[in-house]
Amino acid sequence: MTEIKHTMGAEKAILDTLLDTIRDAVVLADADRRPNRLNKAFENVTGHSYRDVLNRATDHGSIAHDLLIRALAASEGGRWRGYMRCADGTDRHVDITVSPVDGTGYPPAHFVGLVRPTGGHETLDSREEVFGHDLLTGLPNRDIFYDRVNQAVLQTNRGGGSVALLMMGLDHFTLVNDALGHAAGDQLLIEVARRLRNCSRETDTVARLDGDKFALVMAIGDVDDSVIVAEKVLSVIGEPFHIGDHEVVVTFSIGIALHPQDAPTGPQLIKQAENALHYAKVSGRNQYRYFSKDMNQKAKARLDIESRIRKALANEEFTVFYQPKVRADDNVITGAEALVRWIDPERGVISPLEFIPVAEENGLIEQLGAWVLTRACQENKAWQDQGIEPMRVSVNVSARQFRGPHFVETVEAILRDTGLAPRWLELEITESVLMQDVEAAIAKMTALRAMGIGLSIDDFGTGYSSLSYLCRFPITTLKIDRAFIADVDTNPKMAEVARAIIGLSKGLDLEVVAEGCEVAEHVAFLKEHGCQTVQGFYYSKPLPATEFERMLRAKVVQHEPARPARPVRSAGSTAGKVRA
Repeated sequence: MTEIKHTMGAEKAILDTLLDTIRDAVVLADADRRPNRLNKAFENVTGHSYRDVLNRATDHGSIAHDLLIRALAASEGGRWRGYMRCADGTDRHVDITVSPVDGTGYPPAHFVGLVRPTGGHETLDSREEVFGHDLLTGLPNRDIFYDRVNQAVLQTNRGGGSVALLMMGLDHFTLVNDALGHAAGDQLLIEVARRLRNCSRETDTVARLDGDKFALVMAIGDVDDSVIVAEKVLSVIGEPFHIGDHEVVVTFSIGIALHPQDAPTGPQLIKQAENALHYAKVSGRNQYRYFSKDMNQKAKARLDIESRIRKALANEEFTVFYQPKVRADDNVITGAEALVRWIDPERGVISPLEFIPVAEENGLIEQLGAWVLTRACQENKAWQDQGIEPMRVSVNVSARQFRGPHFVETVEAILRDTGLAPRWLELEITESVLMQDVEAAIAKMTALRAMGIGLSIDDFGTGYSSLSYLCRFPITTLKIDRAFIADVDTNPKMAEVARAIIGLSKGLDLEVVAEGCEVAEHVAFLKEHGCQTVQGFYYSKPLPATEFERMLRAKVVQHEPARPARPVRSAGSTAGKVRA
C-alpha cells in the first residue's frame, strides 16, 4: 500500500511539473468532459487564474468555464475551433485538440485538451466573420459552407460526378427551448452536431447554418449514396438524447438537391435544397425529400401568394361572409358562422384553399384571424345597435392562433374595443387543436368561458373524439361534421353516427349544430332525431354582410327552392379547413 501511495505521489509530482513547465496551454477533464485542472500556460493565454475558471469565481471566468465544457463536448472528432473568453472580456480564437486518456492518474483525467491560440483577441461580434466556424458546435458556419459548396460544384464540373447537398432542420426545436431552457437547447445542438460528424466522411462538409439548421455537402457516385446518408442521419438523430436529467427525442427533416441534375451552380443548388427542406417539413416532417421542378414551381407560387396575402391585409382586400344557423322547426335564424373571403382586385375571389394553408404556415394566420374576429364582432355589434335582435356569431380559431401565449388577452381586448357582449361570440375550435396540449387547452377554454364566450368543438367525430377529455373541456356546443351529414339519408352507418353524436350532446347538455345540410332529407333526419340547429346550403350559402343583414331583418330564412349543385368549397375564417 505504501508503495502504491509513493507511486501515485511521484506521478502527481511529475504531472505537476509537466503542466507547470510546458509552454502549451492544457486543460484536463474528467470522464464527463468537465474541466478539473488548468496549467499556467492556460492562465497566461487567457489571463484567468485556474480558480476563476474552475470555481466560476468571476463573470468572465464563468463564461470561460462554460465555453470549455462546450468545446470538450463538441470535440469527439478530436478538434474544436472557436473563441475563448479572456479575463479582460475579449475573446481569443483558439484551436483545441482533445485526446482520451486510458488508465489512472492524478487528477483522474480522462481527456486532455491542448489549447493553441490561432489569432489575436477579437470581439464577439467579429468572431464568426474572422474564422468562419460556429462557436457553439465548432462546425463550419454559413460562409465556410457556401464556399465548400461552390468548390464541390467546380470540382465536379472539371472531373465529372455529382454533388449532393442535404439541407437539414430539427423539427419543433423551439419546444425543447421552451420546456428545458436555452442551455439545454444548446447542449442538444452540440450533440446533434456530434452525431452528424459521425454520419459523414472526412471529405464531406457538415455545417451549422443558423439556429437548428444544419447542412451537409458531399461528392457522390450515385443518387443512392445520398439516400444512404439521409436515412442514416434520420436514424441517428431519432435516437434519444440525454440532456442533463432529461431524455429528449427529436426528429429531422431533410431536403436534398443534386448537382448537376437540379442546379448548375452552387447558389442555385443551395436554393433547391432549401425548397426541398421546406417541402419535407410541410409534408409531414421526420423525412427526406428530393428537389423537383414541380416542387420549385409550387415554392414560387407559395412565395407569390404569401407576398400577396401581406398586401391584401394592408389593403383590406379581405372581407367576412356569414352563413346563417337556422332553427329547423320554424326556419328562424339563431346565429351565424363568420367565414373569411379574399377579393383580389385583379384576380377576383381567391379560394381559401389557396391562401389559408399558406397563412397557417408562415404565421400570417394570427394576424388574419385577429382581423376576422374583430370584423365579426364589429358587425354583430352594429346590427344590434340598429335594433336587430341579438344573435351569436361563431368564429373559427386556428391551431397557431389558439396556441399563442396571448390569445385569451387578444380576444378580451377585441370584445372590449368593439363593445360586443361576450355572450354573443362563439369560438369554434377543432378537436385536434385541443388534444395537442390538453391541460393548456383546458386552462384557456376555462378563461374564455369565465368571460361568457361560447365554445364549440368543430368537426366533431373526425378527430380524436376522446370522450374522457370531452367531459373535461368547458364547451357549450358540438358541431357535427358535414362528412356525417352528407349521407345520412342514404348510408345507415353514417346515420347511426349522427344519431349517436346528437344523443351524446343531449346527455352532456350541449347544443348540437349540424353543418353541411344541403337537401330536405338532411333537415328532416335532423329534426326527427332532435338536432334543432342546422347550417348549410339548404337554407343559404355564405353571404356578404349587407345581404346577411337583410336576411336578419326578415328573421326567417326560406330554404333554397331547388337542390343546389355541390357547392364550391371555401375555408373557415382562420382554421385552414375546408368550409362550404
